[in-house]
Amino acid sequence: MPVDLVVVGLGYVGLPLAQAAVAAGLRTVGFDLDKAVLDTLGAGRSHVDDISDADVAEMRQRGFVVTDDPATFAPAAAVVVCVPTPLSASGGPDLSAVESAMRAIGEHLQPGTLVVLESTTYPGTTEDVVRPILEDGSGLRAGVDFDLAFSPERIDPGNARFGLANTPKVVGGLTPACSERARSFYAQFIDEVVVAKGLREAETAKLLENTYRHVNIALVNELARLCHELEIDVWDVIRLAGTKPFGFQTFYPGPGVGGHCIPIDPNYLAHAIRSRLGYPFRFVELAQEINATMPAYVVHRVQKLLNADGIAVNGASILLLGVTYKPDVADERESPSVPIATQLVGLGARVSYHDPLVPEWRALELSSVPDLAGAVRGADVVVLLQAHGAYDVDDLVGQSARFFDTRGVAASPAALRL
Repeated sequence: MPVDLVVVGLGYVGLPLAQAAVAAGLRTVGFDLDKAVLDTLGAGRSHVDDISDADVAEMRQRGFVVTDDPATFAPAAAVVVCVPTPLSASGGPDLSAVESAMRAIGEHLQPGTLVVLESTTYPGTTEDVVRPILEDGSGLRAGVDFDLAFSPERIDPGNARFGLANTPKVVGGLTPACSERARSFYAQFIDEVVVAKGLREAETAKLLENTYRHVNIALVNELARLCHELEIDVWDVIRLAGTKPFGFQTFYPGPGVGGHCIPIDPNYLAHAIRSRLGYPFRFVELAQEINATMPAYVVHRVQKLLNADGIAVNGASILLLGVTYKPDVADERESPSVPIATQLVGLGARVSYHDPLVPEWRALELSSVPDLAGAVRGADVVVLLQAHGAYDVDDLVGQSARFFDTRGVAASPAALRL
């Protein structure tokens, strides 16, 4: 049976894409090699924060199916690849999931199909890596027998204002005809589609978006450290600067950066520049250095807080609140809570945690404390790492012997802020 769309990779990017396509009336198939994901979706349940079980059930009722059979690519009018692109052990791009997906697609690719890569990567990937795999596997020519494009994902988990449909979608094709094919495809369920000059421009736009955030977060993280030494309230400084109606955008310091985008995407751009031009992208590498040291800085501040009362970190009871990388989202990817907890444990602290969205923290093989109030009262210091909406922060401050707020949300003067 003909299929309008196959979405490869059913995570935080792929599943919302599939949902939007299904809602627009497209016959959509989800492809994933993770059996647990397939079983969950097949049972009508969601594993993604922004999509409920009811949403999945509705998708299923509209004909959405999931599979790990690559033969499903053959009858597809469009295939969109949304697989992870993490960093390798050496810090460079790991495109193994992209390459694997493209090999499977290439073996079943038919003339006239549109293939789009949405996975974040370095400039040149779609043309230099994806195109040869598809052409070698299929015997077809990109831009002639099938259309090839790149469209950077812009999913922001937990964002109640901007979702897939009302966030402008960038597309760049191998040829102008490929760009137009991609534009018309996405226009079926996205309000505004913006056409790039080409593939590399679309690939680089995504990296610029997150590099911009990475650099500005590093700026305020370093400012926070300097302001602490100068006895200046950095949070008030940011509040004051934010009153300017032009020329300033507010960013906030924190315990480190997390998620798939900010800790990873700028490194893709820096890697591409180093490997192709032979010199560093200094802004990116400096920002990475600053942001990567924030977990150690938080640990240092916790030590100083305890030392001020004559308590050694070795043997101290430390409760961490919120271990996800983002508030009100159950996503632990690249969360700075992991290096913070690891360093505290290494110093001999007795570390526990609470997170309403993470009952089992696999990174440290811990279970969330069952009694939050009791754990807060019993801790030598409570460290707020993520300000989930479920936390009444000032009430928790009042119950704590010592409270370290890395997110600047506590109004109580009893809290020590980053």
